[in-house]
Order: sequence, then structure tokens, then C-alpha cells
Amino acid sequence: MVIDSHFYMSQALNEAWKYQGLTYPNPAVGCTIVGRNNELLAVNAHHKAGEPHAEVFALRDAYFKLTNDTFILNIKSSHEIHNYLLANHNGCFRDISLYTTLEPCSHEGKTPSCASLISNLGIQKVFVGSRDFNEDASDGNAILSACGVEVQESVLQKECDSLLKPFEMWKKSKFVFFKWAQRLNATTDGGVISSESSRKRVHAMRDACDLLVIGGNTVRVDRPTLDARLADGKAPDILIISREKEFDKTIPLFGVANRKVIISDNFSTCQEYKNIMIEGSSKMFELSKSIVDYYLCFIAPSFGGSSGFENQDEKFEILNIQNDEQDIIIWMKRKI
Repeated sequence: MVIDSHFYMSQALNEAWKYQGLTYPNPAVGCTIVGRNNELLAVNAHHKAGEPHAEVFALRDAYFKLTNDTFILNIKSSHEIHNYLLANHNGCFRDISLYTTLEPCSHEGKTPSCASLISNLGIQKVFVGSRDFNEDASDGNAILSACGVEVQESVLQKECDSLLKPFEMWKKSKFVFFKWAQRLNATTDGGVISSESSRKRVHAMRDACDLLVIGGNTVRVDRPTLDARLADGKAPDILIISREKEFDKTIPLFGVANRKVIISDNFSTCQEYKNIMIEGSSKMFELSKSIVDYYLCFIAPSFGGSSGFENQDEKFEILNIQNDEQDIIIWMKRKI
């Protein structure tokens, strides 16, 4: 039977993109576990910094599918999942293959080494997309190879590198992404556009980012709070882009505790932050082109509104497309 390594890696990629923007300061990573008969046993991803890595979640799910041992599903700690797998696997991972978008980590930090876990479980083949440039966590492939694991590198490397790019950028400097919601007719005005599920995702992204950029006119008209209440998260600092410096301080965003609000006519404040989300429409899109790395669009299956992106002339490279209950969610970068 022919093994389609691109198919299995694409499953890991698609799962990881669901958590892009949520894992800061960690990278978004996906993992697929494949059985001895090339059946999909598990597909999972790293969800949030401090939680188990993608490989650990996927190995947990695969172990349950192979053993029907429900106890492991109740374990939340990465260390405890590691220890339980090592103590109870009984060779069930023999002839199992693992696909990961990023080289398994080699270091012991907030979570144990994934490379060590994989090799000790007896997994014979590991397929890797991107090499880990982070010196603290790299050389996982070497550890696996030294333990007799067959490692195949650079599987869908271009796609995996695109997934990893935000992590690489904020490690070196900063990562900026522009988010907007629109209807099928490209309008962005006229009230709530995206689904509740999409709005919860955006709030979780606000919780993960350290600066949110918004236009002054949007603040004056919409009087937003711009917090992360739907995700029970923290509110990021706010940069309001405006030539006019005076605002009604009863607008809710000014009343959020432990938040810094900066009002400026330029984006220089962004140099002081690492993970930056810009929310806006066509005007902010034009203003921020020179600093934006990726674009995130939520497309609602509806018509309505009266203005938006109808006069824009841009081309994008699609990085990932997903359907989240009602909306279509697209990660992109501009073609320059």
C-alpha cells in the first residue's frame, strides 16, 4: 500500500491552522498519528501556550483509540500524559507513524521533550515538515535518529514553514496580522457580521495578542470594549490610529482595567510589541499595508450592509481555508 505522506501532513496542517493566533508565544503545530494499516488514528494540535504539545495530544488520542483506556482522556497535564503513556503503552505504538508540522522538541521546559517521548514509545517512523530554528528546542530529529527512529524531513515544508512563520517573526521582532469580517457582498458595516463561534475565536486571539490596533473613527462610531470576555481572557493594550487625539472617555475600551491605550497618527508603537492584531476595514487596510504580515478574513454567508471592500484591488495567496460552523475563515498573505 502506498503511503501518502502529503495527505497525512495536510491533516496536521489543517488542524494546526485552527489554532493560529492562539498559541503565542509558542508556534502553532499539528500532528497526525497513522496506524500500521495506514489508518488515521489521531489528528490534533497545540492549543495554547502551557498546554500539551501537538504530539502529546495526538499520542494521547491514538493511545485511547488503540487501547480503549478512557482514563488517559481525563489527564490534562503534559507531564502526566507523558508518564502515563510511558508506563502503559505496552508496545501499542509499534509500527505506528507520526507526522508533525514542526520538528519534535528536544528540551525539558514547561512540557517534557516530545522527541524523547516518541522514541521511548517505540514509534518507528516520523515525518517532519519544518526544522526547529529555536536553539532551545531544536535537534529533536537528531535525538530520534540516534534512537533508531526513521526520520523523513521536509514533508510539505513550504506549507509548514508558512504555518511556522508567525513564531519565527515574533522571536526575531514582531508579527502583525490584519483581521476583518465581511459578508458575501464584501460589506463590513451594519452591525454584527460573523457567527458567535467566530467572535469567540477572535476574543481568544485578543487574549493571546499583546496589542490590538483600531481606527479612531471605528472607536467613535462603534464605542467598543475590545476585550476578550467571550474567551474569559485578558484585554490587550490598544493603539488607536487617529489624527484627532480627543475621545469620549466613557467609551468602554477606556474603562478596561490593566490596559494601556495609546492614541497616535502612526504605527510606531507597534515596535514595542511582539504579537499584534489589527482590526478594521478598507481604510485601515490601506493604512497598514506596509506593516502587515498575514491577513485573516471571516466571511459570513449573508448579504447586507452598504460599504466595505468593494473598491479594493488586491491579490492574495491563500494559506489556509476553514469552515467554522457558519463562517468561512481564510488565512492569507498579500501577493506583492
